[in-house]
Amino acid sequence: MNIADSIQKVVTNASIIGAIVATIGTILLGYWLRKTDRLKDGAVKTLTTVTMTIALPLLAFTSFMAPLNQKTLNQGMSVLIWGILIYIILIITMPLLYVKYDKDQRDVLGVLTAFGSTTFFGMPIVGAVYGAKGIMYSSIFNIGYRIFLYSYAYIKMSGQQLKGEHIKKMFLNPIVIATFLGLILWLCQNAAPQVTATVTNATTGKAVAQHVAFYRLDATLPWLNSWFKTLSSLASPLAWLAIGANLAQMSFGEALKNKTAWYYSFNKVVIVPVVMIVLLVVTSAAGILPVDHIALATMVIMMATPVATVAVNYAMAFNRQSLMASNTSLISTIFATVAIPFWIIIVQLLGDLSLFK
Repeated sequence: MNIADSIQKVVTNASIIGAIVATIGTILLGYWLRKTDRLKDGAVKTLTTVTMTIALPLLAFTSFMAPLNQKTLNQGMSVLIWGILIYIILIITMPLLYVKYDKDQRDVLGVLTAFGSTTFFGMPIVGAVYGAKGIMYSSIFNIGYRIFLYSYAYIKMSGQQLKGEHIKKMFLNPIVIATFLGLILWLCQNAAPQVTATVTNATTGKAVAQHVAFYRLDATLPWLNSWFKTLSSLASPLAWLAIGANLAQMSFGEALKNKTAWYYSFNKVVIVPVVMIVLLVVTSAAGILPVDHIALATMVIMMATPVATVAVNYAMAFNRQSLMASNTSLISTIFATVAIPFWIIIVQLLGDLSLFK
């Protein structure tokens, strides 16, 4: 298939176009609702709370209610390793993009560039385009993200040593709990006590009797799994509404005139995912940590997200270039919203390469 055919295949794919329209349209709806005061400030906080404590944890957990096979296991382990390696690479290299800035700005911008909003911004988009497998990969990928965000980023921004309360906060996060619980159950399912249940084959759509782990809710308790799925389906629209509403509360004037914010946003939304793609192409060609199309797409989209809210909060809390951090948050969110459709198209085209089959 040539490039023209590949592009046509992508731009005529109803599910991809639908996901792009849903993402941008719902963000714009959230912006309009908040700007016209139809969505109050308290409601925006509630949307965020429901998304982070209920919808996203269930989205992560239910994605692991799936069969365990060698190919998916290998992909999951590759994604886990990449989720750790990429942050080590970004932590070392991203400050080099800001050598002309003073040390404090360079340190802050380096952290802000390394850590994106992979959970709140990235996971809903991955789920909308790539379904449960994309969510599973994004949840595994985020393990490394959370380790470095709550350790390295905190130490770098605060100038303090990591405290027990921060480690506790990291491990008591509902999304972290749901991810580790789901991952452990997924990995252990073949060794767990088995029951006979009716399972729908994802390829043929036919229902067949299979032996599954007793806790595979999708097969043993489909009514409960259906409820969890309903709640998890709230993650994307609620997150997008909240993103739009938060944009409506930010001051555009100063941010739009801030050249550093634009330069940062280009680095975060363009350079970082390019680094991810180059590494994946080179290593997959060499047979090192090869990944399939969905794993590739998941990681690239996660890397193309705007600045992480936690990283911005660190800047605010420790008075580390707080105005600059606020400006980067606004511009990178706008930049990422516009760029995500292009990244989805690019990773779909890359998926046609034999490297990622």
